[in-house]
This record gives sequence, C-alpha cells and structure tokens, in this order.
Amino acid sequence: MVSTETQRHGPRVLTPQQVPEAAEVLRAGGLLAFPTETVYGLGADATDGRAVARIFAAKGRPAFNPLIVHVRDAAAAEAFAHFGATARDLAALFWPGPLTLVLPLRAGHGLSPLVTAGLDTVAVRVPAAPLARDLLRATGRPVAAPSANPSGRVSATRAAHVLEGLGDRVDAVLDGGACAVGLESTILRSGPPALLREGGLAAEEIEAALGHPLPRDVTPGKVQAPGQLSSHYAPARPVRLDVTEPSPDAAWLGFGPVKGDLSLSPDGDVVEAAANLFDHLHRIDALAASQGRDRIDVAPIPEAGLGRAINDRLRRAAAPRM
Repeated sequence: MVSTETQRHGPRVLTPQQVPEAAEVLRAGGLLAFPTETVYGLGADATDGRAVARIFAAKGRPAFNPLIVHVRDAAAAEAFAHFGATARDLAALFWPGPLTLVLPLRAGHGLSPLVTAGLDTVAVRVPAAPLARDLLRATGRPVAAPSANPSGRVSATRAAHVLEGLGDRVDAVLDGGACAVGLESTILRSGPPALLREGGLAAEEIEAALGHPLPRDVTPGKVQAPGQLSSHYAPARPVRLDVTEPSPDAAWLGFGPVKGDLSLSPDGDVVEAAANLFDHLHRIDALAASQGRDRIDVAPIPEAGLGRAINDRLRRAAAPRM
C-alpha cells in the first residue's frame, strides 16, 4: 500500500521518463492519474479490491457506476472477457484507440467485483497514447481507470486539472501534457452492438465498419457502463445550452461564429472543440467565478460526428444536479 506519508505531502508529479516509478505506484495498491489520448484516468490495479475502492472514495463516485479497465492489448483483455466475432473485428480495427467495448466476463476473471459494479459484463479498452501503453506494459496488470476528476465534475485533460480536482486524494500523477482527443472513449455494447456512450470515436466510423446503423442506448434506466448518469461532467455553475445572444449574468462559451468569452473552436472545427471541451469548461467556470457571473451559457454545436459526443457531455453538464 502507498504510505500515508505520500498523501500528507501531496501527490508526486512524475515525468514520462519515470514510467517504472508510476507502474510501481499501481502495483503497490496506490492511485495514479495518467494521461490517455482521451482524458486523464484515475488508475488502480483492477485486481486489487482495496485499491479500486480508493478510486470510488477519491472521486466520491456512486458504487453502482462501473469502471473501464485499461489493458496493453486485446490479448490481455481476453484473459478476463469473452470476445465474440464482431467484438474481435472491432478491436482489430479500432484498438488501440478511443473505443471501449462492454463484454461478458469470463469465469474466474480475477477482477475486483467493484470494477463491474455487480454486472456480468466489463468495460475494457486499449488506449492509443504511447505513454499510457508504456505504463500498462510496465505495470503488467489490468488497470481500472475512470476519469481523474471528482464524480460528476469536469473531466481532466491536463495534469493541472487532476491536481486541482483531486489534490492529495491521488498518490501520483504521470504528467504527459494535454490529451490529444480530450473527450472520453465511445462505449459500445457487444452482442449485438449498441452504442452506450458517444465519445472520441465517431459513431459513423463504427457504423461504416459494421455496415449498418448502431442502435443508441445512451441513457438507459439501469446503468450498464461508465458515463451513463444523466447529471455528469458539471462545472460548479449551472449550464444553459444553444445560446446565441450574450447575457450579462453568464459567462459565454462560444463555437464557430458565436465568439463568446472563450471559444471551443473559433473555426467551428468539432475535432478542435472536442479536444478543448473539458479544459474550456474548467476555464469558463473560473472566469464566471472571477467576474461574479452565476451561469455558463454555451453556443450551439452541430449534432453530427464528434459534435454529438460534445453535446452529450454538455447536456449532462446542464442536467439537474443529482
């Protein structure tokens, strides 16, 4: 177990050259925040129940909300999850990358029951970020890792966001700079495929690979996968969407021709907007606080491609607080 001495002095911030030290934090039962191409994850050894329990405590996360398990390659995932033919084809096409597959658990899988929140399935992915893959190889174990932020708050896309949100509740942060995608992974249920969460891989790309449209099941009555709570990704202030006119009592997050106080993408590029989303939500929330404004207004985002995933996160940010 990582000592309380580490916690009293705050988390260690590790460089990319310190991957062996980062892996040792995980093997010792500690919490490590690390960058993927999507967002920073709050990682723990997925086979260590005490370590996984620390994730829930650190985030203030409801115990019924499952976690994504990160592995170095598909072969590592096959040790604890069943792959049908379609899932295997999708993994071959989109792993490593921002796609999470929800798969049936194998008997004797060895994962902590906390990882799956009592379900008979597990959410798993192979991240594309080279630093994350180096870490997983060095750790040699599956790593459970939700986004490295307090539950329901804005996800972290920089090490500074992790430190601001979680502070000494994490033992160490592996600083790999800004996340390239900046939006959580797309989650797909296997057998038959259904979209559970929009994310960093556009649904159209999956549909093109499958050769048919994907049924959507993005907010079911029962939580089946991470990120399905209706109120999530929320700044401290209420959020109002699809705003095209400024209001004096709100900080305004723009997009394209709607400039705002800060813009997700002045050029109207949804890829740039996705990469900026969580960082800009942090920044606009801070701006609203500094200027005494009591709301965040957000410009319209096109409901297509990654725009759908951005709007999904924004609708959850704007939902009534749980």
